[in-house]
Amino acid sequence: MTPGPRVVLVNPRITSRRRARFPLSVLALARSLDEHGYESAIIDGNHERDDAEATLRELRAHPCEALGVTVMGGPQVATAIRVSRAVRAEFPRLPIIWGGYFPTLYPEAALNAPYVDFLVRGQGEATLPQLLAALRAAGAAGSTDLGAIDGLSWRCAGEAVHNRARPFSPPAAQVRLPYEKLKGNPRQYLVKTFMGQRTASYEAALGCRFRCTFCGVAAMFRGATAVPEAQRLESDLLYLRDNLGADSIQFYDHNFFDREEDMAPLLEVLGRVRMPWWCYARADALINMSPEAWALVRRSGLRMAYIGAETPNDRMLKAIRKGTRADQTMEVAELCRRNGVVPELSFMVAPPEDPEGETERTFEFIRRVKRANPSAEIIVYVYTPLPAGSLPDGIRQRAGVLRDLDGEPVRFPQTPEEWTTKRWVDYSCHADAPWVSARLRRRIRDFVTVLNCRYPTLQDAHSPPWAKSMLRAAAAWRYRFGVYDRPWELDAAKRVVRLMDPRVSSI
Repeated sequence: MTPGPRVVLVNPRITSRRRARFPLSVLALARSLDEHGYESAIIDGNHERDDAEATLRELRAHPCEALGVTVMGGPQVATAIRVSRAVRAEFPRLPIIWGGYFPTLYPEAALNAPYVDFLVRGQGEATLPQLLAALRAAGAAGSTDLGAIDGLSWRCAGEAVHNRARPFSPPAAQVRLPYEKLKGNPRQYLVKTFMGQRTASYEAALGCRFRCTFCGVAAMFRGATAVPEAQRLESDLLYLRDNLGADSIQFYDHNFFDREEDMAPLLEVLGRVRMPWWCYARADALINMSPEAWALVRRSGLRMAYIGAETPNDRMLKAIRKGTRADQTMEVAELCRRNGVVPELSFMVAPPEDPEGETERTFEFIRRVKRANPSAEIIVYVYTPLPAGSLPDGIRQRAGVLRDLDGEPVRFPQTPEEWTTKRWVDYSCHADAPWVSARLRRRIRDFVTVLNCRYPTLQDAHSPPWAKSMLRAAAAWRYRFGVYDRPWELDAAKRVVRLMDPRVSSI
């Protein structure tokens, strides 16, 4: 059988080899390309010494029709630029296609680069094969119509063109991801976590029904979601367990718990497969589940659920369209305690309106949560809302103007290179914002240091127990009396212990 046209898919470096998970986005694209008759090769920068050089070697060895690069905001933008520039310099005629969250949320900035030819916004499994077919037709006929491809952004006569958004489509029903396309042994992606020695990453459900204004998932999927068939979930998990040796699962679903009637069959599968697991969840979904559903959760082996608590301010929760209340955060902390599940609660501090006051109130609320459930994991982020241009039309008009410390409107980057500067990488990673003063930035950092030392994260599977005990003892008096400022002794201890920070490291 004659091989089809070849495409190279790149996941630029974003983490260390020790923490690398399966590159699920490019694996899903490779599966789709296979179904459409294309050949594909995957370069995962997290497992390459030099992802740009590895990409060039692949292109030199095998003629290819396009390069696809998945790009998240934050530190991955810089590595995506490096790979794309290297390819453009050596293969100037090869189409370079960016996809993923960054070009979906910031298409104007992403197109303002000489090394990017096309953007795939939103889901790419259908858009990418259609674009490749159109480019082939253009090569044969000399022209083609790109305007009919949903989810595509491109340039025409020097102007950016953004085709209409592609309607949501559920993932492939029964086709397993092509793990064999990963260079080396796929078992290298099974990592040690608090759940097991060989934790695998997996995505079952796709999208989210909610439309939080700060969330990239909401902006990308616009309220759509799809829950997998129980048969597909069981088949995939058994493959990961029995063929690759996984002993635990980290679900990268955008929101694992949706409607109870849809979740019950999936929980039954997890009960049969019997591997500890971690997932994203919502407080309202968990507290509204029936006792029968919670019995399934206990049998399924759920160890931890990441829950966006965001803020104790109900008015702010309503403004950002979260759809939950602060009292539900307290309720879910207690509910998880009774059912043997660790709630990993994330909070957003320093919003543009009264950043210092809201931050202090959030700190006090976190202390209340810890009194109700001392085992609750706490993640503290700086509130960094999406630019108005990244929001759906119905919400964009209601978005207020963001202003910096000087009262000037915040100007978001206009090129990929601008997004790689420290201030905007920090913004993308929810670590800083233009309206946060140096004093408040230090206050947040000091509180997090004391909190994390007083309650070392369960997710750190590498630090020895004695080291965590040392940190707990050293931080006890500061946490008890609320003395957070300049915890120099804890900073010194952390340099020795190197405790994992769950804000920047997946489990």
